[in-house]
Amino acid sequence: MLKPVMVVHGGAGNWHPERVNPGLEGVKKAAKLGFDILLHGGSALDAVVEAVASMEDDGSFNAGYGSSLTIEKGIEMEASVMDGKTLKAGAVGLLKDIKNPVKLARIVMEETDHIFVVGEGAEKLAKMFNFERRNPITELRLKYYEQQKQTLIDGKFGLPKLANLIKTHPELFDLETVGAVALDKDGNVAAATSTGGFPLKLPGRIGDSPLIGCGTYADNRSGACSATGVGEIAIRLVLAKTVCNYMEHGKSAQEAVENAIKLVNERTAGTYNSMGLIAVNSRGEIGAAHNSAHLCWAYITPELQEPVASMTAKILK
Repeated sequence: MLKPVMVVHGGAGNWHPERVNPGLEGVKKAAKLGFDILLHGGSALDAVVEAVASMEDDGSFNAGYGSSLTIEKGIEMEASVMDGKTLKAGAVGLLKDIKNPVKLARIVMEETDHIFVVGEGAEKLAKMFNFERRNPITELRLKYYEQQKQTLIDGKFGLPKLANLIKTHPELFDLETVGAVALDKDGNVAAATSTGGFPLKLPGRIGDSPLIGCGTYADNRSGACSATGVGEIAIRLVLAKTVCNYMEHGKSAQEAVENAIKLVNERTAGTYNSMGLIAVNSRGEIGAAHNSAHLCWAYITPELQEPVASMTAKILK
């Protein structure tokens, strides 16, 4: 039997000072919730789903309540979950008002023959299982939306691509996603990720968070990983699976996430490539790394009384 381990993140990016303390408290709460589940015999899958659901409910993160708005001022949330023991996975996208997208992703995994269900089909599934609804738009996100939209339409930028705009005004954009990875006492790993998506994204855009292997991956032969940042970068590099591949071939969890961030910097140099990663391997070793200004994350092991939370891990430029 192994000692349980819980690691969560609340997103990589440029964290506004007004959100730092709520963010740190939110990831600590989520880590403790997931870890308590592990201590009481719950599975890694149970732990990551409940930890992510906690952050979806918090309001401090770009997931669930507090999700970023599309360019048309709408909400399109997405989430995924993966069980490292069975390789079963579930994912959802284009959700408008589901309270906990990560729990609907688990329904897809356990109650359907599919892995990824979006839009109207996901909404019908939620209705079948009596999922709770909640308006995910917060006053803070509305304020950010107005700032972002005004910057976008400001004549001096001539409507550049969002990536160029974010380079110029990173303080206006939050690319945070929430995620969790865990190892339970039986040696099983799991991962889950949830997000409101890229601020001012085009309606219908899908990021890495619900894509298995890109934003989320778990395999008992290697470990589990959850990604945060520019989804398009994680998709191009199949980043979460890449981290797990490194671990399967002998790298520690920390070496794996560092190598993956180095790969991001090498292969996407010159583009806006803000990314963060958390991981746990099959031996219970943890890793966290990012190339962004901040990574809001927390972890807890049996040796600790309380979760350890920080706004940085190992930053790799």
